[in-house]
Amino acid sequence: MNDSAMTGFVALIFLLGLYFLPGIVASNRKHQNSAAIWTLNALLGWTVIGWVISMVWAMTVVTPQPKVQ
Repeated sequence: MNDSAMTGFVALIFLLGLYFLPGIVASNRKHQNSAAIWTLNALLGWTVIGWVISMVWAMTVVTPQPKVQ
């Protein structure tokens, strides 16, 4: 693999990580709506507003789920 291909591959991985950052943040924070955030990000993240909404939603307060006894 030449340097140009390797640089392109690294750039692609970086950009995919950046694109899916809202979903990654939601999962790491154990957000109660993590699946919905991933879905919104995957479907509308290519629009800047969709990505921003996903990120804001991922950063909202995570409410603990009540324990069922």
